Amino acid sequence: MTHEHEAWLGIDLGTQSVRVLLVTADGTVLGSGSAPLTGRREGVRHEQDPVRWWEALCTASRAALARAPGVPIGGLAVCGTSGTVLLTDGSGRSVSPALMYDDGRAAAEAARAREAGLAVQDTWALPKALWLLGEYGPGLRLAHQPDLIVSRLTGEPPPADSSHALKTGYDLHREAWPETALAQLGIPERLLPDVVRPGTRLGEVSAQAADATGIPAGTPVLAGMTDGCAAQIASGALRPGAWNSVLGTTLVLKGAARDPVRDPTGVVYNHRAPDGTWLPGGASSVGAGALAAHFPDADPSAMDERAAAFEPARAIAYPLVSPGERFPFRAPEATGFLLGDPADDAERWAALLQGVGFAERLCLDYLHHLGAPLDGPLTFTGGGARSPYWNQLRADILGRPARVPEQTEPALGMAALAAYGVSGAGALADVAERMVRVRTVLEPRAEHTARFAEPYARLVDALEERGWLPADVAHTARTRPHSDHGKP
Repeated sequence: MTHEHEAWLGIDLGTQSVRVLLVTADGTVLGSGSAPLTGRREGVRHEQDPVRWWEALCTASRAALARAPGVPIGGLAVCGTSGTVLLTDGSGRSVSPALMYDDGRAAAEAARAREAGLAVQDTWALPKALWLLGEYGPGLRLAHQPDLIVSRLTGEPPPADSSHALKTGYDLHREAWPETALAQLGIPERLLPDVVRPGTRLGEVSAQAADATGIPAGTPVLAGMTDGCAAQIASGALRPGAWNSVLGTTLVLKGAARDPVRDPTGVVYNHRAPDGTWLPGGASSVGAGALAAHFPDADPSAMDERAAAFEPARAIAYPLVSPGERFPFRAPEATGFLLGDPADDAERWAALLQGVGFAERLCLDYLHHLGAPLDGPLTFTGGGARSPYWNQLRADILGRPARVPEQTEPALGMAALAAYGVSGAGALADVAERMVRVRTVLEPRAEHTARFAEPYARLVDALEERGWLPADVAHTARTRPHSDHGKP
């Protein structure tokens, strides 16, 4: 068991910043720090300088620890953006830029990997590994984003965690690299790291790293997970049937299940929890980014207040942030659309808010169609969850209760994972639930839920007519009842 006076350090390597939280076992945040990151975007290219990650961590960790000097730290874990990779030398130092999670220059390599029987998407880490191999040649090692930071913290290149290794082609069922397919692609064995489960002890903070970061020498370093999984831990959605809906620029649903959710289309894929259970999920391209695109200078709270007069709006939106959809259906050719003409900006805003809610409902319908467990609590997190009006609207559209936690940063999830890994006992869900503090529980209003049934059905029809939504999924969406699913 963990000591009640210890605190836990969670490190989140984001796209725009490195964020560090110092958290007690009961969820009290003793200190936080952040430092900005910048990258290079040109067309499909998106890369960052890995050296900047370490510099930013040093700044952020010192800021977090300065708020609570002398507090003993039980351990730390690091999360990063899923699919971000680079090449390193034998000592763990970077020798290439980092190809970020959405870098799309390895499309041809992704096609090759699919021909070899590996279900990968164009921006996943495995195609990027092939691209880097072509650019830099053999003799180097592939590292995921957290691997580089852990190497600097402990002084030696670590094994990767299986969560980050998933998009590099790691087989979570066999817990092994797919040797035959990788050999067919010409990937040398020494390119890829060993892999361990999240929560595995990787080493401890070295004296040199302690001088740079302020983290005490000897602090245990535990294997982390991707930022999406870290946010799921921070939401407390870890028991089978529980789901976390992360509404940011785009919409991501992540849940927990005893067995993997099988999806032959690959729309839903499964991470593996440290205890061997499964974390199914999918990422949509609808989200709050559509609001920013249509109303770059709007005051969201003022627009929310005006939008409340339009329930439902006469216009129906499918608010894609960028072309192509990945979940609840795969349609690379999909584009956002609006059915009908809003009377004014307030009704257009309402249509966008409701459109995200409809897409979220369709995601849950698709998960039901696949047989995923949905009978646990639903949690709302992400920037969109800062809007009380939108939260209630979404609960009404979904017809089920939803929880909104106080603190949902991925760094909190990593603090919980560190506490779990060091304790070596109990369940991650127990540790996370002690750290997660629920701020609000939203109950759906039946009369409001009923109002949205007809526009939701019209949207489903429109998606099916465009050839994007399969007929059997559309049938599930039309016939599945929506009233008070799940528990608060």
